[in-house]
Amino acid sequence: MPARRSQPVTNSATSVSRDGFEAHAGNPDFMLSLARGLRVVESFENHAEGRSIVEIGHDTGISRAAIRRILLTLEQLGYVERSRQVYRLRTQVLRLGFSFLSSSSVVESARPVLERIAEQLHESSSMSMLDGDEIVYVARSAASRILAAGLSVGSRLPAYCTSMGRVLLAALPDDRLEKYLRELKPKAYTAKTVTRIPQLRKAIQQVRRDGYAVVDEELEAGLRSIAVPVRTRSSQVVAAINVGTHAARVDRMTLMTRCLPALQEGAQALRHVLM
Repeated sequence: MPARRSQPVTNSATSVSRDGFEAHAGNPDFMLSLARGLRVVESFENHAEGRSIVEIGHDTGISRAAIRRILLTLEQLGYVERSRQVYRLRTQVLRLGFSFLSSSSVVESARPVLERIAEQLHESSSMSMLDGDEIVYVARSAASRILAAGLSVGSRLPAYCTSMGRVLLAALPDDRLEKYLRELKPKAYTAKTVTRIPQLRKAIQQVRRDGYAVVDEELEAGLRSIAVPVRTRSSQVVAAINVGTHAARVDRMTLMTRCLPALQEGAQALRHVLM
């Protein structure tokens, strides 16, 4: 009778560690397949031209076989499309983000407030939330004279060199802020971008004291903005709102005397409706 061939033993901890989910190894409530599927979807960010299985595998650490099954499932569900060996996200995936936007009381309440600020100041006004080391635009009312025309709901920008980002960083506990600063590798977008960590820490601490942040042409030449935090009734900072202006048209004094009071009034209005 031929000897039975032994089956290879799969080390689940090893397979998990390759794609960064090792912290959840052994947790019976953690769905590894769902986590990997979401990681694959996230890997398409900033890749409008599409991605191959090899490229996704390189970025995520997930095996090619698993990525193939995930992509085929997403294709059947209408979330991705394929052209030869290149996969692209379809607009169906926007439903995932719209589900959040339509269910968030913060975002829903912000829309009329931002519209009122934009109408009053004739400048664009936006709301964002902190996601890792970036801010994500979750609501926006754009004026007709826009400097950063590419910004829209869903846009992401680095937190360290944006007014809303600094407001949100200032709201972090000290340990989380220090961790963020330790891991940060700042890039100079303009000649005015603050890239030295001590200076950046000092700027964020100043925001804590002032209750607002002004960023002057650090992200984009000619763009000057001011932001304030949005708090719940329990004083938890859940978002930030800002006004973005053209530096040649609106000086810092005007930001302080016209834009800041409008933003503070808007933030206070939101606080009354947020639990």
